[in-house]
Amino acid sequence: MRKVAIVGGGPEEAIPDLNLFDENVLWIGADRGAHVLLSQGIQPTEAVGDFDSVTTEEKAHIKEKALHFEEHPSEKDETDLEIALQKAYSYQPDILYLFGVTGGRMDHGLINLQLLYPLEEKGIRGIVIDKGNWVELRKAGTHIVEYDDLYPNISFIPFTPAVKGITLEGFYYPLENKDVPWGSTLCISNKLISEKGTFSFDEGILLLVKSRDVNEVSM
Repeated sequence: MRKVAIVGGGPEEAIPDLNLFDENVLWIGADRGAHVLLSQGIQPTEAVGDFDSVTTEEKAHIKEKALHFEEHPSEKDETDLEIALQKAYSYQPDILYLFGVTGGRMDHGLINLQLLYPLEEKGIRGIVIDKGNWVELRKAGTHIVEYDDLYPNISFIPFTPAVKGITLEGFYYPLENKDVPWGSTLCISNKLISEKGTFSFDEGILLLVKSRDVNEVSM
C-alpha cells in the first residue's frame, strides 16, 4: 500500500509531530511545508511551490536537502497545494495524508476539507490531520473505525444535505437507523467503548472527525 503525505504552509502551531505518524510514507513539502519537514528531521522526497513563504536561506536549505526540488513562479493559476497534489498523484497513492492545510484562514481550511471528495472519487483515502483533528470522508456503506489515543473523540458530520439511515455500533452513544440533516448535532462528540466500532448509513456522504482537546496530549 503506497502512502504519500503532503505538508502545506498552514500555521506551524497546528501541525503535529510528524514523526508520530506512519514511517512508511513518501513526504512532499508544499512551499513552507518543506521547511517544516526539515525542521522536524524529515527529508522531503519532493519540495514544490513558489517558495514565497520562506527566506532566501530557508529556500537554499530546502533545495540542498530535498531529493527533488521544483520551483514555480509566484504568478500562477495553481496554488502550491494543488501543485503538490499533482505531484502526489504521480506516485499513485492508496492513502494521502494532508498536514498543514487547516488552522489558518477559514476559506483555505474549508476548501482543503473539500479536497477529500475528489480524492475519494480517485479511489484515494484522503486524511486531513492537525494537532486536534483527524478528518476523513465516507460514502454510504458499512465502515469500521478504530480507537486512537491521540484522537479519542469521534463525530459524524453530514457532507450532503442529509445522511440517511445512520447506525452506530460499539459507541458510548449508539444509534440505529437515524437520518441526520445538515446542522444537526446528533452525531457530535461520541466515543468508542472498545478498540473498534462500526458505523453504517444508506444515503449521503459524511465527514468522520476524530478529535481531541489540543491540551490533552503533547504533539
